[in-house]
Amino acid sequence: MTLIILAAGYAVRLQPLTLDTSKSLLPIGGKSMIARILEHVLKVKGISSIYIITNSKFFKNFSDWLKASKHEKKISLICDGTTSNENRLGAIKDLEFVIKEESIAGDILVVAGDNLFEFDLNSFLKFAAKKDGVSIAVHDIGSIELARNFGVVKIDADNRVIDFEEKPEKPKSSLISTGIYYFPKDKVAFINEYVKMQNKLDAPGNRLGWLAKRDKVYGFAFSEDRYDIGNMESYRKADEEYLKKEKNKSDET
Repeated sequence: MTLIILAAGYAVRLQPLTLDTSKSLLPIGGKSMIARILEHVLKVKGISSIYIITNSKFFKNFSDWLKASKHEKKISLICDGTTSNENRLGAIKDLEFVIKEESIAGDILVVAGDNLFEFDLNSFLKFAAKKDGVSIAVHDIGSIELARNFGVVKIDADNRVIDFEEKPEKPKSSLISTGIYYFPKDKVAFINEYVKMQNKLDAPGNRLGWLAKRDKVYGFAFSEDRYDIGNMESYRKADEEYLKKEKNKSDET
């Protein structure tokens, strides 16, 4: 299984913090977002290759970070060649770029590089292994009102996605889409098909709605903490929460 971490965005809503630093490299509670993501993904069983895709603007930042980390031999960096928010490829096109560049043919786990979560990815993959389609991790935000700000997913008794709406006025559930996807090898072709047919290539949620109408997509619902960092307010909130988590860990030891 190949792991692809998407980190090629420009995060303009977090400027000036992201003028010279990728959002994925910003500190959250004393550790970069990408480091916190790796704490989870490196516990996953069966990963043979790890790729982080970024852009030309932040490639050196990632290279410097990787050289200084303990993960240099485990991770390959990919540059998508873009230089600004105006010429970015978008998350889905970046995913296709890595697949073609590295000739990936097997199962793929995709994680957004700014996606902070606290659930066990191995549980997600055990769930996915029992399904005959693409699987996604969906977060139960616990509030229909809050769900209005996200891509809302509705699943049936078999956990199959039967409805998806982007920021609906009247959400049909409190489950929201996250940037975590599992593509079994026989479903990877859908990524290339979507890129050829659609123009909304930035938000992976658009792909979810498209795919759910054409094939089976299953939602693994989790209620553990998850942080969507899209602006300065959400960044500061996540930073404060993780500082508390780190303090609690320190107090316990």
